[in-house]
Amino acid sequence: MSEQCTIGDACRDAGVDLVRLVFVTQSGAIRAHSVDRSKVESAVSKGVTLSQLVQSYNALGLRDKSGRFDAAGEVRLLPDPDTFRSLPYAKRTGAMLCDLQTLDGDSWSVDPRSSLRALCESLDIEGLTPKVAFESEFHLFQEDDGEVERVDHRGAYSTGSTRETHETILSMIDALKSQGIPVEKYYPEYAAGKHEIVTGPRSGVSAADQHVILRETVDSVARTGGYRATFLPKPFDHSTNGCHIHLSLWDDDNVLYDAECDDLSDIGRQFTAGLLEHAPALVALTAATANSYARLQPQIGAAAFTCWGHGNREALVRVPAPDPDDGASTRLEFRAADNTTNPYLGLLGLLAAGKDGIDRELEPRAPVTVDPGNLSPSERADRGIERLPRTLGDALDALEADSVLMDALGTDLAETYLEVKRSHWEAFTESALSWERDRLRSVY
Repeated sequence: MSEQCTIGDACRDAGVDLVRLVFVTQSGAIRAHSVDRSKVESAVSKGVTLSQLVQSYNALGLRDKSGRFDAAGEVRLLPDPDTFRSLPYAKRTGAMLCDLQTLDGDSWSVDPRSSLRALCESLDIEGLTPKVAFESEFHLFQEDDGEVERVDHRGAYSTGSTRETHETILSMIDALKSQGIPVEKYYPEYAAGKHEIVTGPRSGVSAADQHVILRETVDSVARTGGYRATFLPKPFDHSTNGCHIHLSLWDDDNVLYDAECDDLSDIGRQFTAGLLEHAPALVALTAATANSYARLQPQIGAAAFTCWGHGNREALVRVPAPDPDDGASTRLEFRAADNTTNPYLGLLGLLAAGKDGIDRELEPRAPVTVDPGNLSPSERADRGIERLPRTLGDALDALEADSVLMDALGTDLAETYLEVKRSHWEAFTESALSWERDRLRSVY
């Protein structure tokens, strides 16, 4: 947006009367306040008051009453005018992504977006500017009187799947492009009703912003087409949804790429080693619900082991084949991530882990060229391949014990995140206990 054009002018020119101020909570849920066009200038300059309590609700919508925030205490939503867009799926409505600030105008230490920005700024100074793309999978389905039916039963890149949802997918792609999001590919995925729209990379915070916008757009356009969309990691039997995070680091060139060997550079290998070193803790940020661990199983393309490899879709870190005409397209793909992540926190964790690998000049073990699930336990042990945490509770324990990631998050953000996620885990285990008790009562 130009300096001469105010946010009020942009709203008027776009025919926008209501603006959603969008942010993401610790739970990974997307939330918004809305302001009338007459109040949008004030919102940009002064912010909009918000209760601190909003960061105490877990993914189940339950407030963590033992957490640090209660009914007293407020912060401000501060919209970023550079993220303003008119929403193609909502009449006369726009949106902006927001930071969270204290009432004194300082960055709130619990705000994921400004925390990621601070880390990216420090990486920029060191010539390690991240370019990132969140590659999201989702399912389309219909619901009638409580009965769920997936849109099709073909899957596996079937052209029948593309025909079934053609108009809705086209509407999604058009809606994304109209919001300035580049779309590179689309295809139906393996499972029935599963789809993927691949968008182009962005730098730092903008990449996480783009992921938030994509989730909102896909869900909203699906509803206008008579469908429902879900990004849940394990939404149905024999179905999963991932959010593979593609990442490279740039100075003037891609510093992960070594032209002499046409492969990962020393920095690329060190960054990879950092991801593997901190993997058990990282998944607490990237696979952020109890449901996530139903997906992180061996031999379903979701990554269950701490290893890396070129083109290996069962590895935690995959090095995709680069563009044959552009080795600088070399990047890393972190596969143990899903759409329940708060993208600002997930990316912050990945960058902090990789940077630790660079700082310590870590060297990864040899790349794995086979499915690690086909190796025996002793073969995996010999290669240093370990199983990722099997539950959210285990992952949270690993995060709390990881000083590098805890320091990267900062005390307030880390402790608040752990509180909210532990409340989610406890609610899940309590309901699971009740489920088991109800069904076993008549057996024993």
